Amino acid sequence: MRKSFLVATFSDPEDLLQAVQTAHRRAPIDLFFSYFSSAHVEGDAIREIGKMGITTVNWYCNASYQFHLVKDLAPAYHYCLVPEKFRMEDYRQAGARPIYCQEAANPNVYRPYDLPREFQATFVGQRYGNRPDYIRALVNAGIEVRVWGPHWETMVESTQGRELFGQRIANLLRLRQSPWLTNGAGRYGGPLSDEAMIQMYSRSKISLGFSSVADAALGIKQVRLRDFEAPMSGAFYLVEYFEELEECFLPDQEIVCFASERELIEKVKYYLAHEADRERIRQAGLKRARSEHSWHQRFQQVFRSIGMA
Repeated sequence: MRKSFLVATFSDPEDLLQAVQTAHRRAPIDLFFSYFSSAHVEGDAIREIGKMGITTVNWYCNASYQFHLVKDLAPAYHYCLVPEKFRMEDYRQAGARPIYCQEAANPNVYRPYDLPREFQATFVGQRYGNRPDYIRALVNAGIEVRVWGPHWETMVESTQGRELFGQRIANLLRLRQSPWLTNGAGRYGGPLSDEAMIQMYSRSKISLGFSSVADAALGIKQVRLRDFEAPMSGAFYLVEYFEELEECFLPDQEIVCFASERELIEKVKYYLAHEADRERIRQAGLKRARSEHSWHQRFQQVFRSIGMA
């Protein structure tokens, strides 16, 4: 069956409606799929699209702590895809029709590279929440952890009793001395390119993940894209525990979890010293990610749920 696709930009809801109406007259549209919050469009515009006989579906993956940004818009859609299971009832209470759809990864993009595992433990991502505390604990335990991403350089410039940590992490990251800091890869703590980030999973013996949201005081955790991208890229994945992760991977068999700084340190030391165990879990995680956690599989499930399989 031939399918037509519309890719459009718009500055107001009328532009969106006009683009959809024009495309729908040219070739009937079966599905309108968006990633919108209330800041992007009014619910009335989405309802008008639905009146054309087009099924409307919205994907939003920050509702764990930003549900308020989509609460008023969600009921305008026929369906809302929700990766945060604990928010399903909130969508229903708002008058929406949620479908649980966990995040995933593309195996054509996220794949292992044939590279030496030169780093002990690494993390690629922003510095926020409880992440600095966990990284600091590893550094103080003498583990050569390395980080890439926005804002990590402020760890080195910290004061008020943190000078020792700042000096130790400076030595570990070699922020000021090593010539490889100027090669454009941003390995001193700056952002990596997408390809370099994926390659880092193959260059690391242990790849770290954190489940808490930006404001750790909220006590909210969520499954993240990284939870699928890292195993699919061939990482040995050590991630902050969140119960929903157990529905995606088997702890201690396909991924490994930690729930405290002490447990993180103990598990990093153990798996650095036990390569066979690390490799067995890494291979099992890769196999599970490829077999069950691709976007293709996710949307097959969605299309079945909305009667468009």
